[in-house]
Formats: sequence, C-alpha cells, structure tokens
Amino acid sequence: MATFEVITKEGLRLVKVILQHETVKTESGALYYMRGNINMESKAPSAGSFFKSLATGENIFRPTYTGTGELYLEPSLSGFHIIELNGIEWILDKGAYWASDGSVEVSVERNKLFSGLIGGEGLFQTKVKGRGKVVMVAQGPVEEIHLQNDRLVVDGNFAIARTNTLKYRVEKATKSILGSMTSGEFLVNTFEGTGTVLLAPVPYWGEMLLRQIISARPTNTSSSE
Repeated sequence: MATFEVITKEGLRLVKVILQHETVKTESGALYYMRGNINMESKAPSAGSFFKSLATGENIFRPTYTGTGELYLEPSLSGFHIIELNGIEWILDKGAYWASDGSVEVSVERNKLFSGLIGGEGLFQTKVKGRGKVVMVAQGPVEEIHLQNDRLVVDGNFAIARTNTLKYRVEKATKSILGSMTSGEFLVNTFEGTGTVLLAPVPYWGEMLLRQIISARPTNTSSSE
C-alpha cells in the first residue's frame, strides 16, 4: 500500500504520498504536483453514478494515480488526518474525504431525514470501506473518542467521522423543549454503541492567529528614576 504523510511547510499543511507500483485515488482538484513515473487517470462515470451524484451532491470525479514516485496534494491552512481501515466502515463528514489507497471503496451514506437536515451533518455523507489508508480534511488537531457500549453527546459540528458501528441521531439537549431552549444547547448530536468518533473542535488557523497576536503584543517595560 502507498505511504501517506502529512507535512507542514511555513504554516501550511499538505499530504505527501509515496507510491511503489501502487494506485491511490484523490478528491477532484487535490493535485499539487507529482514526481516520478506516475500516470493520472480520470474515468467517466456510469449513467447510474452520474444520476446518483445529482441526487446526493457527491463528487464522482475522483482521479487515480498509478506508478512509482511522489505525489503531493494541495496545501491548506486547515489540517489533514489519516485513518487506517481494517474492514470497518467509516462515515466521514461531507467534504472531508481527500485521498485513499486505491483498494478503498468510496460511496455514500444516507442519514435519517431529521438528523441530516437539522443536525448539520447533511442528508448524505461519504462512506469509506475496505482495507487501506484514508486521508481526510480536519480543521484542527483530531481527538479520538472510543466508545464501548457508551453514549457520546456532541454540541456543534465538531464530529468529523465515525465508525458505522455507532448509532447516530439528533435530539434535544434536555427532555423538555423549554429546558433545551434555555440551556443554550437546543439540539445535540448523539452517538451510541461501540466504536470510534473523531472530533476536531479547535481549528489550526485559530491557533496560528492566537500565536501571532501574542507574539505581536508589546513587552511592558518600566523604568525608575
């Protein structure tokens, strides 16, 4: 399988992929540059896939890169996170998919109508399955929450991925509508069961901006006569 690495250059993050007679696929438009004997191919979708993309909004044009060399994907102020698939399906936040081994199958997961439209995750999300590595876009450092017959409640759209072994739904923060409204947390995303949830609550650009503000603050000096 190909080697994926997230590297940082001058505050920007990008993905480096090393291929040794291997194939990877990426999101459309993700290419930055490549070196070596690598061939890019983008196949026309089938009629069924085309009409499915119209209904779901999923990007069906995902080019593949085959050969030996180095592939670099476009840099970003946000970050990237790599997960290893071992046969368990993952559900990614819409727009989070960036690249994967060629053996990984990328498709669509449909959420329940209420959860998808009200919860902020969208009616359709990206599903990845098989064996190999998957690179996903993450706005900041990723925290892994492992659940064992447990329940996780998340406020906001901080959950960027989950294993499909978990039940996902949107519900009121408290039992009563008044309580939910007055708590300041009206609707929350709930995950139940056994599996893993990935959270990215703090964006990288926010950390960078904070460091710049701190470094720009003048140093207070005092003198006595």
